[in-house]
Amino acid sequence: MRNIFSIIALLCLAAPSWAQPLNRATYASMIQTAEEQVQKQDYYNAIEWYEKSYDERKDYDVALQLGYLNFYIRDYRDASRWFARAIRRDKKGEYNEARFYYAQALKMNEEYDEAIEEFKTYLESATDEAKRELAEAEISGAEFAKIARDADGLTISNAGRKINSSNSEYSPVLAPGGDAMYYASMKFDELVVIEGKGDEDFHVKIYTSQKTDEGWGEPSVLDQQINRPGYHNANIALSKDGRRMYFNRQLLVGNEVSESKIYVSEGSGSSWGPADEVQGINGDYIAKHPAVGELFGKEVLFFVSDMDGGYGGFDLYYATYKGDGIFGDPVNLGPKLNTAGDEVTPFYRDGVLYFSSDGHPGLGGLDIFNSVWDGTIWSEPANMGKGYNSSVDDQYFMLDEEGYTGFLTSNRPGNGSKSVKGRTCCDDIYNVSLKVITADLVATVFDSETKKQLSGATVELIDLTDDTPASIGSKSNSSGNAFDWPLELDQMYRLIATRDDYFADTVEFHTEGLLDSKTFQLELFLDPAPVYITLSREEPIELENIYYDFDDDKILSDAEQDLQLVLELMAQYPDMVIELSSHTDARGNDAYNRALSQRRAESARRWLIERGVERKRIQAVGYGETQPKKISAKLGAEYDFLKEGDELTEAFINTLETEEQKEAAHQINRRTEFKIVAGPTSIKIEERRLVRKGATEVKPEQQQQEQDEKKN
Repeated sequence: MRNIFSIIALLCLAAPSWAQPLNRATYASMIQTAEEQVQKQDYYNAIEWYEKSYDERKDYDVALQLGYLNFYIRDYRDASRWFARAIRRDKKGEYNEARFYYAQALKMNEEYDEAIEEFKTYLESATDEAKRELAEAEISGAEFAKIARDADGLTISNAGRKINSSNSEYSPVLAPGGDAMYYASMKFDELVVIEGKGDEDFHVKIYTSQKTDEGWGEPSVLDQQINRPGYHNANIALSKDGRRMYFNRQLLVGNEVSESKIYVSEGSGSSWGPADEVQGINGDYIAKHPAVGELFGKEVLFFVSDMDGGYGGFDLYYATYKGDGIFGDPVNLGPKLNTAGDEVTPFYRDGVLYFSSDGHPGLGGLDIFNSVWDGTIWSEPANMGKGYNSSVDDQYFMLDEEGYTGFLTSNRPGNGSKSVKGRTCCDDIYNVSLKVITADLVATVFDSETKKQLSGATVELIDLTDDTPASIGSKSNSSGNAFDWPLELDQMYRLIATRDDYFADTVEFHTEGLLDSKTFQLELFLDPAPVYITLSREEPIELENIYYDFDDDKILSDAEQDLQLVLELMAQYPDMVIELSSHTDARGNDAYNRALSQRRAESARRWLIERGVERKRIQAVGYGETQPKKISAKLGAEYDFLKEGDELTEAFINTLETEEQKEAAHQINRRTEFKIVAGPTSIKIEERRLVRKGATEVKPEQQQQEQDEKKN
């Protein structure tokens, strides 16, 4: 692939310069003119003459030559078409070497199954070991391309018409800070011909552009300190501090690079000093694509060369910087990174070397790979995947200091690209954006019953990523209920909220696999810490907040909270049947008290029936004064003149010392209760629910006061 890459190393450069009018040319003269253009490496004009000659005589040797030429100028659709015309009629295997390039053209047209078959056919009779190695890699790459998915969190966008022309643009780099870029271009939208280095206006130059709110601004060309007249100036790299610019000065013969050396200039922005040839790297070979890096604790310059001793095509090298533009001897990066194909456009960042290769298995022609330096050796190169790579050529990948923004160049069709000939002849610069994905947490704490904000809570965040959970910290807020933390990506977390008199609430979450920035808004609901009592069948529970006006059976609004409890229990236990009973004190006529209590029990049952409880599940009984209350431990603790086990009969009440004590005892007897008569043998009830009024907890002393005020 060495010759092919040299063609695409700069621009799609050519222009019509026919030897004679096409309509007067003979077949022989057309072939002769085409061959002359090939000798000049003027492939565009050669294609024109060969196409005319093929129209004259359907010569499949000419079709084969047109396949090669279109492949060289990266018109893969036409290359595939011309190769197919010749190879499909090749019964003797005379065109097997051309089959290799035909298969490559199919692959770059995303015809992966067809490409695999052609590579396999090529391998059946191939004798060139380097080509066999490349064909095997191409098959692996085509298989990978069939299953490859777009890289997550990656946005590739064309750098825009102010930067890209219809010809090729090269080697974009960001200046430190990311507000300016440098790149190389000839800034022409039409085909031009390069006759020699005297054509100053038709040479690649280095430009700079500033970032604006609308994208990259109008570029300005650097002066002759950098852009030496008569040379193509390209392939920029900056030192870490942005004070040294490395770049290439190149000469072309036709479309082929005949000379390429690395230069360095000191300065910044648009002001750069005279460029000097670096010492220790350049020689009688191609040296291009400089990239500043670090190995063994020292600054190095990575670069690409075809010097003797490599592994085939262009290889990756490095040389250690000694200062004052002087470098040590070049060192080949070895067979793990270098292949029989071409490895080009290195870029180094934080221990990772990015480069493009057509020798490692890839989706297209040149694919972007990376390899990690562990201080001793390089890792196996990894394909960056679909999105970074396309079915054609992708190269000059770089990232900024933060690692989220950068560039690549590609001749991929679409995405705002425009080529001077065909869809894939020329490279555009693309912005690379790796989404800055962040995660943070906002936690709020609520009372689970009232759903109101709960102040005075403490929230602790715990990292569960490793085997041993680690507390990140806790926060308390006596006046509010919101807590916030920044989070790390790809982590597991547990959040715990606690508060006095409440049960803790815990939630676990993770930040793995996020494709977008996310704020985790978590709500924790703390249950009031209740005291549980277990009710067995036949054991009554008093509904302490049910009151009636004197000599009335109408349910008051204050009673509804306890009836709501009964309603919830009936729904929770659908087979439960209860007795809902009402009691009076011993004062008054027995018959009257029984009738009044019955009306009150019926009133409570009616309240439940109106809310969906079947009538047959509620037995309403008015006992009047016949079942005096037996004092529980709770009541004994609340009333110091009573003790657990006392039965509040009329005779017992008359023995109490004061009228206030007697009245309190009568009040206790005036009660409404329920008990289970069928269904579950026992249920659990939060006793706290019986001492809450609306959304506010009623303290015992408040409850007693309200009870005294509600005497009938």
